[in-house]
Amino acid sequence: MSTAPFVQVIERNVPPVSTANASDDTVLGQAPFACTVTSVQYVPEAAITGAATNHRSISLVNKGQAGSGTTSVATLAFDTGVTAAANDEKTVTLSGTTANLVLAAGDTLQWRSVAVGTGITDPGGVVRVTISRT
Repeated sequence: MSTAPFVQVIERNVPPVSTANASDDTVLGQAPFACTVTSVQYVPEAAITGAATNHRSISLVNKGQAGSGTTSVATLAFDTGVTAAANDEKTVTLSGTTANLVLAAGDTLQWRSVAVGTGITDPGGVVRVTISRT
């Protein structure tokens, strides 16, 4: 019997946020079993170039089973020097708090694209969340 962890990928398309100062939340799905998030990638449909004051922050949030959770699992701010090429995956930084990476079966995962200041646009694309059974 193998003791290797069971790994699964949750992959979903996320819509663009074409107005620079707008934000958007998208439900990606639910954890199919108790697990740990091991990586998060974002594959934008067009290039994103970060900016100093007015930029965009993307994150994966654990909304829990009741849909009211606020735990940040992974976040990336497209600020000065942070860019993403079109159709090329960009790693989203996992939380440094180990407990934030742990999901219970049925926890809802939400993708957030938030304008900071007056923001920049988000071209939308694909989010890929890799989980490992605990």
